[in-house]
Amino acid sequence: MKKSVILGALTVAGLAAGAAGAATLDDVKARGKLNCGVTTGLVGFAAPDANGEWNGFDVAVCRAVAAAVLSDPTAVEFVPTTGKTRFTALASGEIDLLARNTTWTFSRDVDLKFEFVGVNYYDGQGFMVPKELNVSSAKELGGATVCIQTGTTTELNLADYFRKNNMEYTPVPIETNAEAQQQYLAGACDVYTTDASGLAATRAAFENPGDHVVLPEIISKEPLGPLVRHGDNDWGDIARWTLNALIAAEEYGITSANIEELSAGTDNPEINRILGTEGNLGEMLGLDNEWAKRAIAAGGNYGEIFARNIGESTPIGLSRGLNAQWTDGGLLYAPPFR
Repeated sequence: MKKSVILGALTVAGLAAGAAGAATLDDVKARGKLNCGVTTGLVGFAAPDANGEWNGFDVAVCRAVAAAVLSDPTAVEFVPTTGKTRFTALASGEIDLLARNTTWTFSRDVDLKFEFVGVNYYDGQGFMVPKELNVSSAKELGGATVCIQTGTTTELNLADYFRKNNMEYTPVPIETNAEAQQQYLAGACDVYTTDASGLAATRAAFENPGDHVVLPEIISKEPLGPLVRHGDNDWGDIARWTLNALIAAEEYGITSANIEELSAGTDNPEINRILGTEGNLGEMLGLDNEWAKRAIAAGGNYGEIFARNIGESTPIGLSRGLNAQWTDGGLLYAPPFR
């Protein structure tokens, strides 16, 4: 089936779901559970532990929204989705929110009729190769076989990059990161390409991470973030401002350790509005005034979530880089709470 036909079908589905989705908040409250779409398993971002409990950077967004809306960060049904199934799951209403390292692009926003509520990780596409290949640059990859997840921006970026550099390659299509890892380690492909954060997470799970190298080239912009259906504005506002609350909390020094103390009231009006001791922001969202306090308390502020799941002290080992606060030279910036 041609891609345009698939996109057209999803557009119709998105429109239908959008019209019906205006009451998503009511549906989630009535259900008593948030249905959140995540990846099928990417350590550090979204993966179940030995007890089946989901953890990770994207998982924390789901739990924060559940805490804001349902007063319970554990009231989440995690729905694993692949690059191909994630958009159908959201458009059809199977999930209420997609928080799955998904890139904000023009066609997904406009043609597929989704609404990205913000960026929770600024990323870019990279390449990983076995150290034994002695490759130091992506421009040395002509003729390589490349493992690539289908239905992703990385698939398109790869084609653009090799065409631009006048190189040939053989794609090895895979559905999930687990399959990519298996195929790559088995030697079915010379290279694995995906978002640089995903490469770091994948390599960290290897038995011998040092045997593999992430090449220096970053060939794309990949602003990753949660999304909802078009037309689901009220629900989108809740997801958007929950993410903003996590980001703003770090900027203003609201942490999981001091949130109760700050909730007694401070001399900073912005902190007071975020934590609900001043103003009526919760009422504007159809929630109570402690919605953001619960969201932040669920897993800490953005910095705490980053450090615990994917930061430099974890096996993933990511530095903040572009994902630092704007006050520290990064791109993170929450609009005013007023």
